[in-house]
Amino acid sequence: MIMERKRIDCPALPPGWKKEEVIRKSGLSAGKSDVYYYSPTGKKFRSKPQLSRYLGNTVDLGCFDFRTGKMMPGKLQKNKQRLRSENLSLSKGKPDLNTALPIRQTASIFKQPVTKVVNHPSNKVKTDLQRATEQPRQLFWEKRLKGLRSSDVTEEVLRTMKLPKGLQSVGPDSSDETLLSAISSALHMSSGPITGQTSSAAEKNPAIWLNTSQPLCKAFIVTDDDIREQELKVHQARRSLEEALMADSLARAADSVRDVEDRAA
Repeated sequence: MIMERKRIDCPALPPGWKKEEVIRKSGLSAGKSDVYYYSPTGKKFRSKPQLSRYLGNTVDLGCFDFRTGKMMPGKLQKNKQRLRSENLSLSKGKPDLNTALPIRQTASIFKQPVTKVVNHPSNKVKTDLQRATEQPRQLFWEKRLKGLRSSDVTEEVLRTMKLPKGLQSVGPDSSDETLLSAISSALHMSSGPITGQTSSAAEKNPAIWLNTSQPLCKAFIVTDDDIREQELKVHQARRSLEEALMADSLARAADSVRDVEDRAA
């Protein structure tokens, strides 16, 4: 590959520093150039981070353009504005929309059946779809959610829910807080019915007989009275929300009327 090298002094850096531009004359990258810098002792630098680490605090390279070898204050101003806008957006508190739960899933360490496929018409290949798709899940992972609290935009901790007395937790060191997290996670992740641990053996030895697809609670039954009570709570919540929105709308309309009257006066 044919290259053309141009080495000149760099006035933006301390005396003795050289800037070299290598222009490619042939090949697929013909016309492109690479920029290097040489210290007074002949040390070669290929990037701005290398140059900044070498010079340290002796030279402020905040507005130094590595390609041209010049100080460009406008570039520093743009970087400051970008950082200011990023810090402002962070200070406003963007909501974390990631709903992934901290479940550790790993490849199975147990021996799996293997079917040897031979090119013969009479051979049949059998596959177990459930075994192929099911991944082992960490036991009692819901305890990772212990201590977490949800808050509103003002960073005020929201009041936690109260679970019905019929729900009883299963597992070591279980609490109402862990049980609430387990049930909420199961409702969020599973598309099937939530029944709790239907096996009585799970209460005696949950580490062996625990059903990981169900929350850490004993089996429970939702009655018609429970459903009607929940429907009433939802209806009351919607009515309260409707009244709050109506009051806010009336207050905004009153403020608009006052603004018009003040301007007219």
